[in-house]
Amino acid sequence: MGVRFYNVFVAMFSSIGAFLFGYDSGIIASVITMEHYIAHFGEDPSIKGAIVSTFNGGCFFGAAGAGWANDRFGRKRTIQIGCLFAIWGCAMQAGANNVATLIIGRVVAGLAIGCLSMTVPLYNTEVAPPTIRGFLVGLNQQLLGIGFIVANWVGYGCQFIKSDTSWRLPLGLQLVPAGLLFVGIHFLPESPRWLLEVRRDDEALQTVKKLHNNDETAVPEYQEMYQAIKAEVSIRSRKLSDLWATRAMTHRTLVAVGVQVFCQLTGINVINYYGPEMYNSLGVTGGKALLVQGIYGAVGPIANIFFIIFVLDRVGRKKPLMFGAASFVATFSILSAILATNPLDGASSQPAAQRAGIAMIFLTSVIFSLSFGPVSWVLASEVFPTNTRAIGTSVATCSNWAFNTLLAQVAPLGIAKVGWKFYMLFVTLNVVDFIAIALFFPETKGKTLEEMNQVFGDSVENSRTYSDEEKSVEQKS
Repeated sequence: MGVRFYNVFVAMFSSIGAFLFGYDSGIIASVITMEHYIAHFGEDPSIKGAIVSTFNGGCFFGAAGAGWANDRFGRKRTIQIGCLFAIWGCAMQAGANNVATLIIGRVVAGLAIGCLSMTVPLYNTEVAPPTIRGFLVGLNQQLLGIGFIVANWVGYGCQFIKSDTSWRLPLGLQLVPAGLLFVGIHFLPESPRWLLEVRRDDEALQTVKKLHNNDETAVPEYQEMYQAIKAEVSIRSRKLSDLWATRAMTHRTLVAVGVQVFCQLTGINVINYYGPEMYNSLGVTGGKALLVQGIYGAVGPIANIFFIIFVLDRVGRKKPLMFGAASFVATFSILSAILATNPLDGASSQPAAQRAGIAMIFLTSVIFSLSFGPVSWVLASEVFPTNTRAIGTSVATCSNWAFNTLLAQVAPLGIAKVGWKFYMLFVTLNVVDFIAIALFFPETKGKTLEEMNQVFGDSVENSRTYSDEEKSVEQKS
């Protein structure tokens, strides 16, 4: 029990980075609607669009740069670098007196969130025991959802403050978790796999023993990762082309990138970003729409914690993804049908159709938290070998942010121009997701990171290159 509690604590604390991700992504939606914010910066739609999109752009480049930083400085130091950028960006936003400062602050904060969104799941993947890796990495999605909840309700409460503090305070509150993570991550263990990569073998062994509380599984697991990582280090080149250098590596890369792209193609962020507009189309307007959106934000994390504790490490990764894609086909089909057959507005809403539409939106959030939400972070970071795990996870996360930005830009246009027909796009995309997952995604539950070679059919050459060193390891232990 003691070692499991420590494993959970490490994953929970590092996932403060995911909390920042959720909070920073969610708080701006409330801030840009506040009376004193509008009085200070105006209501120009192009400026609002720039404030949102520059953040996403910063996230893309932050995730891209984090791949190099993780290899160069390690997982813990890269998380601290992300925290420093978060503190800088959030301070600029909270203290902004003009649009330029606010936008630059959003870009810097985006760099931080991009870095953390890639590094935290990577770190948790590498320190987690294989039997509960899904649960521990799934905590990333849990804290992300909690961040959204806190952002929704902080924003709701701060709108009643009758000064510029109404928007400066919620932006400035991000400094607290960023500072806490910056200091606290120093006291958590470094990834033993990265330590082996940089030839700090004794530290790696002690870290594995600490993570396993010196039980009998520690040394065998260390020996397994030692053998695999040393063989990989001897042939690594750190080139982007390594991600498709062999058939097996191409398969790994397509799975990791695919699950992150499919995560966006589910349509979940269209609801997250434009929920109030969707509720308006169902006849729910004004403060009631904001209240419904706040309740909506709480539904996902409740479902997510149930899923990662009781389901993910038992049923695996592939089945939940297929369940999610199939379910989204149903929910978006029903939502489209409701909007097509009931052209609602605030004056002529039909209560039965209104309730059914809201139920489909809420159900979509629940299903996402039982499938793509936690699984996308787990799968994208666990499929790569050590020598390409950082850059591979970076590319997968960049893909997520690229499609996130794309959908954030086209969704309001689609909703405005074609109405219910826009949601049929996600019906089609989720059919494609389901087929691709069923045909090409392997099952990885319960496997150590080193056993992924067998899952993807990599060459196992050099597998006994370090047998002498293994004997040395046994003597040390």
